Amino acid sequence: MANILVVDDEMGIRELLSEILSDEGHAIQLAENAQQAREARAGGAPDLVLLDIWMPDTDGVTLLKEWQRDGLLTMPVIMMSGHATIDTAVEATRIGALNFLEKPIALQKLLKAVQQGLTRAQETVRAPALAPRPVAASQPEEAPNTGFNQPNPASAIAVRGGATIAGADNHMFNLSFDLPLREARDAFERMYFEHHLGREGGSMTRVAEKTGLERTHLYRKLKQLGVEPGKLAKKGV
Repeated sequence: MANILVVDDEMGIRELLSEILSDEGHAIQLAENAQQAREARAGGAPDLVLLDIWMPDTDGVTLLKEWQRDGLLTMPVIMMSGHATIDTAVEATRIGALNFLEKPIALQKLLKAVQQGLTRAQETVRAPALAPRPVAASQPEEAPNTGFNQPNPASAIAVRGGATIAGADNHMFNLSFDLPLREARDAFERMYFEHHLGREGGSMTRVAEKTGLERTHLYRKLKQLGVEPGKLAKKGV
């Protein structure tokens, strides 16, 4: 888990980035202007900063210059803007920004930039910190990702009038073939999403990647099916 400071004067952007990065397991601190960002930085260096360029009091490039001048630019900073020119992006990079993201920010670009920034931060602090980073321990979790995909005699058991399906952590789901098609489909989709939410620890970002759905579509689908990700994450379905 990393401590990430998000600086943006638009509440919607702050809330969206906070939600996405919190789903990834990070601790998020929010600032709506440069003054709040200064106060947050004075309280200690975060692991990463996402900094908007255009803000009402002081723009992001000016704040970046302040941090660089005062020796406070000790953490990776990723600049964000929907209106900045190439010259502005180049200037920010020259001052010390690690990356530049153009709004609206694509989910995969955001996650990739954040991962690169955190990796850079670890390299700067000390090389040994990279050892646990390659998530070798998580690979075994990917291997048994057999839920509904690989043929497994024990994963689906045909019973009269329906089927019993083994989901995450061998949790058993019962599906009746006597239901009307629409209800049977909804029941299957509910089991499908509960399986992936349980396997991914409730992370909406990873479930969206696994299922091939956009996050907004995924949220709507779960709400329609009555599936609550938070409860499933706590239960570890």
